[in-house]
This record gives sequence, C-alpha cells and structure tokens, in this order.
Amino acid sequence: MIRKKRLLGAVLVLTVLAAGIICVYAIWDSHRTSAVTQSETGQGDITPHRFNREDNASQPALRPNPDWTYRPMGRPNGGWGRRDGGAAGGVIQYDLYLVIYSIAFWLLIIIAYYFSVKQKTKIFQGNVGLLLLALLGVGLVLRLTCAVLISGHPYDINTFKSWASAAANGLFSVYSNTRLDYPPLYIYILYVIGKISAVPALNPFFTALLKLPSIAADLVTSLLIYRLARKRLSLETGIFLCAFYLYNPAVLINSAVWGQVDSLFTMIVLFAAYTLAEGKIGMSAALFSAAVLMKPQGIIFLPVLFFALVRQRSWKSFLQAAVIGLGTAIAIVLPFSWNQGVLWIFRLFANTLGEYPYASVNAFNLFGILGLNYVRDTSTFFYLSYHSWGMIFIVLVTAFAWFIYVKGTDKGFVFAAGLLLIDGVFTFATGMHERYLFPALALSLLAFVYLRDKRLLLLSAGYGAAIYINTHFVLSETVKGINHLDPTPVLMGTSLLNIALYFYLVKVLLSILGYGSKRLACLN
Repeated sequence: MIRKKRLLGAVLVLTVLAAGIICVYAIWDSHRTSAVTQSETGQGDITPHRFNREDNASQPALRPNPDWTYRPMGRPNGGWGRRDGGAAGGVIQYDLYLVIYSIAFWLLIIIAYYFSVKQKTKIFQGNVGLLLLALLGVGLVLRLTCAVLISGHPYDINTFKSWASAAANGLFSVYSNTRLDYPPLYIYILYVIGKISAVPALNPFFTALLKLPSIAADLVTSLLIYRLARKRLSLETGIFLCAFYLYNPAVLINSAVWGQVDSLFTMIVLFAAYTLAEGKIGMSAALFSAAVLMKPQGIIFLPVLFFALVRQRSWKSFLQAAVIGLGTAIAIVLPFSWNQGVLWIFRLFANTLGEYPYASVNAFNLFGILGLNYVRDTSTFFYLSYHSWGMIFIVLVTAFAWFIYVKGTDKGFVFAAGLLLIDGVFTFATGMHERYLFPALALSLLAFVYLRDKRLLLLSAGYGAAIYINTHFVLSETVKGINHLDPTPVLMGTSLLNIALYFYLVKVLLSILGYGSKRLACLN
C-alpha cells in the first residue's frame, strides 16, 4: 500500500515537471521565433485595431493576414503557422491537434467514469492534495502552452489589444476615445494587461497576457466544482468532475485557444448562483450585478435572482438585493461617467444589444438549422419578425424556468433555473453568437452535484460536445477568412443536438419534480 502511494506520488510529480518543462520551452521558443520574425520584417506585434465580424460578412472569401492567427512553433520553416505554408497550413495542423486532443479526452473520460462507477475505484486520502495539485498544474501549463503558441481569434484578440492599449493610455476616458461594446468591468482588467504589456520584455506575450484572466478562471471554476462535489457527493466524484471541466475541449478552446472571456464571465455567474443557493442574497446580488457589467449576457441570469427574492416574500431581502446590486453597479460604472454623462451605460447596452440584428450570428441553434445565419431578424415568418419570435421564446423559456424553480425545493434548482435560461435563450432567441452556450457546461455539472441525477451528467457531456463543435468550427472558418457560415452537415447536426439537449433537460427536470419517470441514481 505504501509503495503504491509513493509510486503514484512520484508519477504525479514527474507529470507536473514534464508539463512544466514543455511549457517553459514553448514560451522560450515562442519568444525566440517572435524576435527573429520582428528582426526580419521590421515589425513588432500586430497593431491593435477594432474589428467587427459584420464588416466582412459580405466578403466570405476575405483572408486575414497570417500573422494575426498563429505564432510559429519550433523552427521558422515548420510547425503551426509556418511561414512557408501560410495561414492555411497552420489551420490544418491546428484543427488536427485539437481534434486528436478532443478524441483522447473523451476516451479517457469514459475510462475514468467506468472505473469510478463500475469498479468503484477509491483514491488514497494521502494523495488527494498531490493529485489535485497535479490536475490543476498540468491544466495550467497546458493552457499556457496553447496561449503562447496560438494567437487566437484574429478579430477578438486584436480588439482586446486595442482596448487594452487605449485603457492603459487613459482608463476613465477610454469610452470617449475608443469604440467599445463591452461593459466596464472587463475594461479594468484590460487596463492592467495594457500596462503590463507596455513593458518591452513582456510585449511579445501580449496575446498570452490577454488569455491569462480566463485561464485563471478555468482553474478557479474547476476548484469550485471539486469542492462542492466532494462535500455533497464523494472525493472520487469531485476529482472526476474537476478533471472533466478543466480538461474539457470546450473550455480549453475558449480561453487558451480563442482568447475569449466566457470563462471569466461563467466563473462570476457560478459564484452568484452558489451564494444565492446558500441564502447569501447580498453577495449574490453583487455578483449578478458584476456579471451584467462583465458581459451583457449576464442579463439572461437575472431572473434567477428575482425568482429567489419572490420566493422569500421579504421586502427586506428585496431592498438588500436592490441596494447592494445597484451599489455594485455604481461603483463599477461611476468612474467612467465623468466623461460620458449619467446615462451613458444605458446607451452602451442598447447599442451592444442592437449590434448584431440577425436571426443567428454563427450560433448552431434553431435559427441556424433553419438556414438563417446572418439573416436580418426583421425578416418575417407567419406575420411576425424573427426578432419577435425570439422574444416570445425568451418569455416562454423564462416562464418555464420560473415554474421549475417554484416547484423545486432543493438548492440545486438555482443552477437548474440558470441552466434552463441560458440553454433556452441560446437555442431559441435571435442574435446569439457561437459561444453564448458556454456557461451551460459548468451549470449542468453543479446542477448534477446538487440534484444528484445521472442524466444531468449526461447532459454535461452533450453540452461539452456541442459547445466545442460550434466554437471549433467557427474559429477554424474565421481563421480562413470565412465569417458568414453557410448551412453544413456540422452546423445542422449540432443545431439539432442543441435543440434535443434543451428538451431533454426539460424532461429530466420535470421527472426530478415527479412529473415523469423516476430520477436515476447519483454517481456515488
């Protein structure tokens, strides 16, 4: 027994060390080849600029500069983004590596699930700390390696660079001098990144620095899932779910590859839901307010807070939530208001919400499967515009989430209601982007932890697959210069999967409440 513990410990330590060495080499090699490229071309990192997908929607064949896409890996004549192969060569290898990783992940997850359920494998208590450290450590270096080797989404990364540089030059005047469509919470983070990237030694890692907040959020979210699962289920389930989220291709591609901030947004939403489930109304209101001021999609989750307040039937709770939520918003927004006026934040949200007036913006959902990608939402169907149909669906989804929350007595219905909202809005509303379903993965895992129904774990697998396919496909096509996706078997099949996932979620939650078949037993 002691030998087994020592052997496992040694293997974990060696794994972390090997991953760390690979990461350090990738960073060093990226810096070296970046310096060679700069000396040959006379250029540093790409000039920050503001891009909008709509700008190129009418030119699907437009090809971006290859330097926007990938940093060279290894020698200049080989690897991802190789200079002799151009952007296309880089895309082919990038796609292949991600697909291989995704397949390997699902095979390992199936094996781990088999040993957890069928074999009931137990983890030695003495190795828990080291095992968790190894999981987080390898997950971190995996992300850092991707962050320095892959430049990410060409439009979004360049947009964030532009905003970070502008914020560093004048944080509270940035909205006056730059076109921004994000609320101010993330701008504070970009300000810090802009200042750090201004250091000459760190400027070559500007892209990686932009990805760091989301990478950190991945680790924090995984740790939260682990702690709640270990507390409410078992140690083995906690480790399994932690690894399932941390190494999930859907999570990795969003933060470390694409360079988006959905992981950071999701982390805030999860803590808001968790504190609400634990009855901490004030803290939850502050976090929900922060989520809305992080990304406009935070509005989708506000009904969950409203549901909880109505259930309590306490004016004191309403007042507490209003004061703390509004106070949080004022603290975040006020410093920018001196140059913008009192109502500037409302104009920002109105402009942002109306920026993409389409039935679908590369989202694999109901409107995607109908071939309405980048079709104006003012077009009509059965006497109503697509936008009107989308609003009707939002009302119906919200009403059903309210019904589920009211009927449920377990704390886990906070996560279930949030999951119903984000899944339903993504699947049936207009103007959805490919990444808006991202929070569903973490929410479904915590709904499983609290409600203890295996079908929610199955849904988590479905969300992971659907989110990954949608994100990977859009990123791959965008790198090729294709921003307006036409109907393909991948789009149609994944859209159908997303629709099926929503209705299966409805069926599962109704059965948990006693309106259908009995719930399935928990994992442990």
